[in-house]
Amino acid sequence: MTAVAAETTVEPVILDGLSAEDYHADRTSISSTGLRKILAPSCPAQFRYDQDHPQPPKREFDLGNAVHAAVLGEGHDIVEIKAGDYKTAAARADKLAAYEAGKVPLLPKEKAQVDAMAEAIRQHPIAGPLFAPGSGIAERSIYWTDAETGIRCRVRPDWLKQLPGLTLCVDLKTCRDASPDAVSKAIRDHGYHQQDPLYIDGIEAAGLGPDGVRFVFVFQQKTAPYLVTVRELNQQSRDIGRAKNQRALRIYADCMATDTWPDWTGPVTEIPQISLPTWAAINEAEEYL
Repeated sequence: MTAVAAETTVEPVILDGLSAEDYHADRTSISSTGLRKILAPSCPAQFRYDQDHPQPPKREFDLGNAVHAAVLGEGHDIVEIKAGDYKTAAARADKLAAYEAGKVPLLPKEKAQVDAMAEAIRQHPIAGPLFAPGSGIAERSIYWTDAETGIRCRVRPDWLKQLPGLTLCVDLKTCRDASPDAVSKAIRDHGYHQQDPLYIDGIEAAGLGPDGVRFVFVFQQKTAPYLVTVRELNQQSRDIGRAKNQRALRIYADCMATDTWPDWTGPVTEIPQISLPTWAAINEAEEYL
């Protein structure tokens, strides 16, 4: 039902109440995560395989999903498993039942951690007001068509705040290290500089940012005292991310048109050469050549 709504029109579509499972299962459009998988260090072949072979819920994502639900007031339901660990058959069965019901299972110590992390967000002088209850809309799904390639795209802002003269898109990420240096590295490693401009483009295409959109990252550390770093991407990084998105969209459009999903090498007639990483080549050439 949802896929048809997104597929049968080139006009933007805004869906409230769409489940995360239905959103991620949509095959009629591509998300920011999908675009990042098209480009190196991944490749179209890996993207297509992952799309055709969806993975079961990963335990490592449970904490982040639970924190999102606690802070945003929407998302996966949390089920507290009354056990100290998952060593018993009963605890494992309760965990499996929670997953099958689309819920997040948490042990009591994990539930206490989630509650403490949510409280740390609420008490933060910047993040707290950003996520103030009733001040925004959580998990709104937005579909639109990229003008250059004709590809249907989708985004799902964690928290969308429409203020007088400004729309804020606030993205909450839990991480091992929320220091600014670690956050900068995470933006590079995970391609968050592609997520930022795609979300801005989608929000504007849907008419939800008539006076401009600002994308705000909220990174929270998963260890006490659950420190928070709030940052906006600088314009150069955003421009790089948008250029990467456009390249990924063009590659994806070609793959869709030909139903060919190449690996890193693609069709070649000669074996390509490979070199040391640039930094290693410079250092070792200076020493040995």
